[in-house]
Amino acid sequence: MNNSFDGLALPQRIGAVVTVILGLIMAVLDGTITNVALPSISHSLHIADSASIWIINAYQLAIVMLLLPFSSLGERIGYRRIYLFGLVVFSLTSFMCSQASTLTELTIARVLQGIGAAALMSVSTALIRTIYPKKLLGQGMAINSLAVAASLAAGPTLAAAILAIANWPWLFAVNVPIGMIAAVIGHHFLPDNPIKGQQRFKLSALILNALSFGALMFALMGYAQQFSLIWVAISLLTFVIVSPLFIRTQRHLDAPLLPLDLLKLPMFRWSVITSILAFSSQMLAMVALPFYFQRILHLDQVQTGLLLTPWPIGTIVMAPLAGRWVNKVHGGILGGIGMFIFALGLLVCALLPLGVPMIFVGLSMFTCGVGFGFFQAPHNHTLISAAPTSRSGGASGMQSTARLVGQTFGAALVALLFNLFAGHGTHAALIAAGAFASIAILTSIYRVKLVKQYS
Repeated sequence: MNNSFDGLALPQRIGAVVTVILGLIMAVLDGTITNVALPSISHSLHIADSASIWIINAYQLAIVMLLLPFSSLGERIGYRRIYLFGLVVFSLTSFMCSQASTLTELTIARVLQGIGAAALMSVSTALIRTIYPKKLLGQGMAINSLAVAASLAAGPTLAAAILAIANWPWLFAVNVPIGMIAAVIGHHFLPDNPIKGQQRFKLSALILNALSFGALMFALMGYAQQFSLIWVAISLLTFVIVSPLFIRTQRHLDAPLLPLDLLKLPMFRWSVITSILAFSSQMLAMVALPFYFQRILHLDQVQTGLLLTPWPIGTIVMAPLAGRWVNKVHGGILGGIGMFIFALGLLVCALLPLGVPMIFVGLSMFTCGVGFGFFQAPHNHTLISAAPTSRSGGASGMQSTARLVGQTFGAALVALLFNLFAGHGTHAALIAAGAFASIAILTSIYRVKLVKQYS
């Protein structure tokens, strides 16, 4: 593939997009779909509810520790190879998860599954950039954003549907045939990209990256789940000591593992900040809403799942439309409008009185989905377009890293608010989500000013 390459022609483009979307949906879904099943898993494996949290943590930690290394490796050996590797690993380890009979076995399998998911997430956006012609990149980003946003929101609903007809191992087993089919399709249709084979991949950088992000995420997760403060403090101390060393080793590299070169670009930097704010807001809402529905509105699990369903529907409706407008209106403006709609939906939900007809709750969820769908595609387009084409891998990895950092911080903040505002934690979390979304409105729109300054 040469530098004049501008996307794939049909029908190869369709096959490549199908591969990327299937892998991304599986990787994102498996970060949320197990939440609903934790009570069933803890009962089946005869473990305490608190111990079952590691089934989620192990997966998330593996992803966040390896996203940037995989994205950097993709620039060196090819995004296609990394993605196909991720599909095979994710499929095989999903089977391992479904066969686990102890917490230790399941936790190890989830760590390995997280390795596959990290490979998939790290280069998915970079692949979209190579698959679509530049003039259609907005549509490609819309499809990519739709897959992520809908998967995040639909996780609890899909989990409830699977558990209604099967036991928890099927949450993982369903990935196996889907992943292998995607790998076969991808082998035929995924494109190659220019690689930087002359640059060595340093193991020391991988270790420092893993320690930095792993320590930060462990501290946030540990605090949220009321681990011993000693372990939380040790994790924070590790992060404070290791992260400056990691940054110093990356500072003078042309294509660093931690994309400092990209973070120096104002548009890219502010897009990453906007991502963290937006996904913190989203996770605050998604964790708090089930408690709000069940503890405040006194609904059961089935009703809760049904009320959450309009969210992904709203995203599915709006994301493709927003992707079409991205070439006409700056992504910062579209993203700001999306965050405003999202914040409005959260505010309406938080202010609804007890006994209100459920149609109004459903409408507020639909509004949230519309807002986030409107935000994500233009935002991702702006973020990835701010990076040079040769650094698409680094941009893709940083995009996913910002999302996971935001989600982890949002989940930890929910736990803090629940402890601080006993009996009113759900409302506090929804208000905090609205506040984060409001700040994201400002940072998103600020990017329009950057265009004028640096054009």
